[in-house]
Amino acid sequence: MTTLSLFAVVFALNCLPAFAPPTWMVVSAMTLSSPGANPWLTALTAATAATAGRLVLAKLAYLLVRQRWLSARTKENVELVKVRLEKHRAMTFGAVLAYTCSPLPSNSLFIAYGLTSLPLAPVAVASFIGRFLTYSVWVVMAMEVAQKVVVDEGSVFAYLGGYFVVTQVLMLALVVLFAKLDWRAWFASKTVQLMTRTETAPQK
Repeated sequence: MTTLSLFAVVFALNCLPAFAPPTWMVVSAMTLSSPGANPWLTALTAATAATAGRLVLAKLAYLLVRQRWLSARTKENVELVKVRLEKHRAMTFGAVLAYTCSPLPSNSLFIAYGLTSLPLAPVAVASFIGRFLTYSVWVVMAMEVAQKVVVDEGSVFAYLGGYFVVTQVLMLALVVLFAKLDWRAWFASKTVQLMTRTETAPQK
């Protein structure tokens, strides 16, 4: 495993909107095949590549989904979320940091964030910090395992395959819910309801 190959693989996977294997799993698997690599350089490279890939994904969500496919009413609905996030920047930063420290897939998070058209720099910093911390742990653990036991990488992916598919489907459903939830009703009275379909033509 070279630094360039690690960066390329992680970057490409994080540009995908769905059904890419979890980055922590890929980094761990690649580390198992190269237990002598520098763990901090590996974590730094992976975190940088993953963050860059997610920024590309968020930008594509803005350019392709928001600008081409969302109706004007849906855009106005998402703008309500944007205003709230702008008022609570520290909370948004902390939430993204905490989320990226978890094993949950972050593709839906960045797609949803891209739909708001908010600046990407704050979430990029939070994502990088969270990923560097978690990848460092996974890399060190993988190196310890590689020195003591022989691990079949294929069996690891097979074992986590069901978890991966279920979480991806759920997260994509949450992106759709994010765009369709009536945020005005939620912010006003914490009422969960979907927007009525009064407009269907997208604004280009």
